[in-house]
Amino acid sequence: MQELDQTVTIGATVPTGFEHTAAEEVQEKLEATARVSKNRGRIYFDITTDKLFKVHQLKSLDNLFVVVKDYDDYQFKTTKEEVQLDWQELATKLPWTNALEVWKLNNSIKKKKGRRKRTNPTKSDQCGNFSTKSTDTVPSDPEELLVDLEALEVKENQRDVSSQPEDDSEEEKHSEIQDQESGVTPLKFRVTCNRAGEKHCFTSNDAARDFGGAVQEFFQWKADMTKFDVEVLLNIHNNEVVVGIALTVESLHRRNITHFGPTTLRSTLAYGMLRLCKPQVSDVIVDPMCGTGAIPLEGVMEWQNSFFLAGDNNGTAVSRSVNNIKHIVKRTHDEGSPSGLPLDIVQWDLCNLPMRSSSVDIIITDMPFGKRMGSKKKNWELYPLCLREMARVCKPGTGKAVLLTQDKKCFLKALLQMEGLWRKSHTVWVNVGGLHAGVFVLKRTAVVFGTTSEDGVCSRCVCVHCCVCALWMG
Repeated sequence: MQELDQTVTIGATVPTGFEHTAAEEVQEKLEATARVSKNRGRIYFDITTDKLFKVHQLKSLDNLFVVVKDYDDYQFKTTKEEVQLDWQELATKLPWTNALEVWKLNNSIKKKKGRRKRTNPTKSDQCGNFSTKSTDTVPSDPEELLVDLEALEVKENQRDVSSQPEDDSEEEKHSEIQDQESGVTPLKFRVTCNRAGEKHCFTSNDAARDFGGAVQEFFQWKADMTKFDVEVLLNIHNNEVVVGIALTVESLHRRNITHFGPTTLRSTLAYGMLRLCKPQVSDVIVDPMCGTGAIPLEGVMEWQNSFFLAGDNNGTAVSRSVNNIKHIVKRTHDEGSPSGLPLDIVQWDLCNLPMRSSSVDIIITDMPFGKRMGSKKKNWELYPLCLREMARVCKPGTGKAVLLTQDKKCFLKALLQMEGLWRKSHTVWVNVGGLHAGVFVLKRTAVVFGTTSEDGVCSRCVCVHCCVCALWMG
């Protein structure tokens, strides 16, 4: 194995729209500078392999892979036949050794491994796979990788024998003979291609099949779509090509949630929203529509010096949140951490929160899109009431809100009605389950709740929509 302090390039998929937020976390926790890919939803950064364990602890990243080779301006041929020959030649020229060493080191770091679950290719032809099977679903049962890497290194080392000492080459040849005699099972692999761009004469499936065939011929591995040991990634964005080896078999966003609901927010997206808030020590942070608790759970694990309060009007959602909290408490207890979390879950009416006015520092929530939960029609009534109640409990002048919604038209209309109480700072556009949504960062104005027409409060008697005053005012 190579020295543990060798420098390698790690690629990561992140929630679309939060690339720069993820890059900030990489800089903060690894002291590494991340590069945002031209292809949205990916970043790259260089680390020494002794920091590989810390990479798995980053909260912004979904899937990880080690880069074998990247090309900024790969010149594709004009016919499928020429491209196929190019893939075959490329597989034999790539510097596989270091990436495979990192892959092996990664297996020793990860104690438990599930099988990656992949979605079916979309109509936009963004994903293809090399295999004899048509399904793209991977079982989730853990399986330890027990195959020695020495055997698969032999072929590449033979190709690079001129750059290696003669003794090393002879030792690996001897190792190969021993492996053959002992009947070591060859590694199973698959190639996954993600392609974007219109000027290609091939599809994702074409690239995955042809490149996969070349990899199979080079390493003598066995292709297996589901029970694979190694997943080779071929990412193509116009003329940018990145070849990598996957380091995660399941997305890292599945870290805190065990009880899922119909619209459970990804933990990585929840973390990105929380970073936009910039929580401070002793901040009171409220999620008034918590669902299964993805946002408060992510927050309480990272910002333990703040206090989180979450609730929902749906009893089933509150029960799921409680079960997810119990799971986290048990896990932290088993790991030897102090028991207890600065977090409470309440069932409440989000338009009539049981909280004092001007008592909350940050409000952060995933609002109903009107798709799988609620409806667009109901949102026209719900959103203004939500913003009004959020303004009541939020501290004037210093409070802020980070709100996720796909119903942009309705939200912006409601925000316009509450312009005396809220000011939009900026918007982060994200992809949520294929839907184009916005994360709206709002700042609470210094206006005291109850003194403007936007909050629906009568200044004469300090009541909400007072009928007597309405009649008196004509």
